[in-house]
Amino acid sequence: MQGLILAAGASRRLYPLTENTPKCLLDIGGLPILSHQLNALNKYNINEVIIVLGYYKEMIIEYINKNHSEMKFTFITNNHYLDTNTSYSAYLCKDFLSSSDTLLMNGDVLYPPSLLKQIIDSNYETVLAVDIKRCGDEEVKVITDDKKRIISIGKELDIENSLGEFIGVAKLSTPFCNSFASSLSKLIDDGGQSDYFESAIEPMLNKHDVFFEDISHLPCIEIDFKEDLQKANELVKNKLYNI
Repeated sequence: MQGLILAAGASRRLYPLTENTPKCLLDIGGLPILSHQLNALNKYNINEVIIVLGYYKEMIIEYINKNHSEMKFTFITNNHYLDTNTSYSAYLCKDFLSSSDTLLMNGDVLYPPSLLKQIIDSNYETVLAVDIKRCGDEEVKVITDDKKRIISIGKELDIENSLGEFIGVAKLSTPFCNSFASSLSKLIDDGGQSDYFESAIEPMLNKHDVFFEDISHLPCIEIDFKEDLQKANELVKNKLYNI
């Protein structure tokens, strides 16, 4: 199993905090977001990691080489990070997706290692981590059936019918990854460079079983705004973050 982290964006919604620092290197409880993720992956022996970079690429590579040299990294560069979104970053990895089951995550998600354990140990081959709650317009929402299958995903879903938020961490089986690569290619060919990668998952849901794991009992957050950063610094005090 390999890790895949999407960390190319400039995170302009967090300016001026990200004006000279990429979001994944923002400090949360004494460690950058990226180190929280890499330490969790390493804890469960996921030591081969693909990272898509763009904004302050060299700074991130230097940090990784200095602090996580025990792991093996493949760096993919999204040169169009200012004009594209996670769909394009994931598309750039399409040739790597067919090689292994993949733990895919956005580079701005803070979570304790036990979240990874839950989805790695899940009986489902392809599973998304979902925070069951009432969502707002900003969150990527999911609609599910009574068998824990996800039947729709996206930001534009009806809030009343949504189960909760997909927080941006998923375990994808190799067969799913192969189809995902094709779906990403079609999305990009159709002009979807500015979409989120979930837009490539949505059309696959009628052909592939994609399930969810309820992680609402865990202290997790996707960091988009300053208030998220403040909340993250409180969440990371939870003992579940002690490795």
